[in-house]
Amino acid sequence: MIKKITLDMLTPDSVSVKTQQYVIVDGVEYPIGQPHRIAFVNNAAGRAAINGELPPAQANAIMAVWGNGPTIADQE
Repeated sequence: MIKKITLDMLTPDSVSVKTQQYVIVDGVEYPIGQPHRIAFVNNAAGRAAINGELPPAQANAIMAVWGNGPTIADQE
């Protein structure tokens, strides 16, 4: 079984992340179950969550688009 992570709708302010499990049978990939989706916004909490919840490759790709600092203020 393999897990694929897709970055959907990556903008400077937000990203939607889709995670899907697949099984390979005779060289063909078949999805298992429903995909899991989660959204993150480019604020301090979202940036911390991305670094804690996503593998480095995906986190680094998001941060490359988001830049060095948040674009959305944290809600108080």
